[in-house]
Amino acid sequence: MSGANKGIARAEVAVRWDPSPSGSAPTDVDIVAGVYRKDDPFGAPVYVVHAGSRAPDGTITLSRESKTGQGFGFDEVMGFEFDRMSADYGRVVVGVAVQQRDGRKTLGTVVGGKVRVAEGYTQLAEETFAGVHDSTAATVAEFARDGSGAWAFAPALRGFDADPETFARVMGERPA
Repeated sequence: MSGANKGIARAEVAVRWDPSPSGSAPTDVDIVAGVYRKDDPFGAPVYVVHAGSRAPDGTITLSRESKTGQGFGFDEVMGFEFDRMSADYGRVVVGVAVQQRDGRKTLGTVVGGKVRVAEGYTQLAEETFAGVHDSTAATVAEFARDGSGAWAFAPALRGFDADPETFARVMGERPA
């Protein structure tokens, strides 16, 4: 927590994976975040942030993006500034989606896939994709305001069989 009863002010979600085996098409995993209204937390997202976009108010940004998993450390990193987010928003759902350009790829085919959620130097969660290996996309984290308006984190690993565009529309729906 960022001080007594203040909740999470800023957080980061990072995804890493290893490059595809030699001779295989590159694997591209994207971080996607959906922002939902406080009065309709499971409705349609107010906006979605993904590669090539950012939040209209600048509170969610993708600071690192990879299309291959090459490089050191985490390949995609998305930052969240909850302390600047409008009081109209009450929920942010974060997920990952495997691009399907070169045929169907699931999270189980992502070599060395891992997601980390952190607040500053404090790691809130770290997870592999083992629990959602048959899915093409998955939610990985949820941030929501509590009754006092403070933001809190909850792990949210839930698999989807959807292309990235469809996933962005349905990722915040209430689980069945």
